[in-house]
Amino acid sequence: MSHAFSKNDNVRHQPQGPQGRADSGPPVIYTIVARMPVEADGRLRYRIRSKTENIERVVTEDQLSRPL
Repeated sequence: MSHAFSKNDNVRHQPQGPQGRADSGPPVIYTIVARMPVEADGRLRYRIRSKTENIERVVTEDQLSRPL
């Protein structure tokens, strides 16, 4: 299994609401800071940083997409 995104790629992140439900807010553009090791559940994770706020988070690859 290989990562679809690389360090410094711009990506769209769709925020999630409670219990993993999709948030109705607009997707936010982030930059990939690092690719994380594969966890026990097999999902690929990334550390991302917001382009507009001073926020970093760890997300799974299925929450990311390429910007339009």
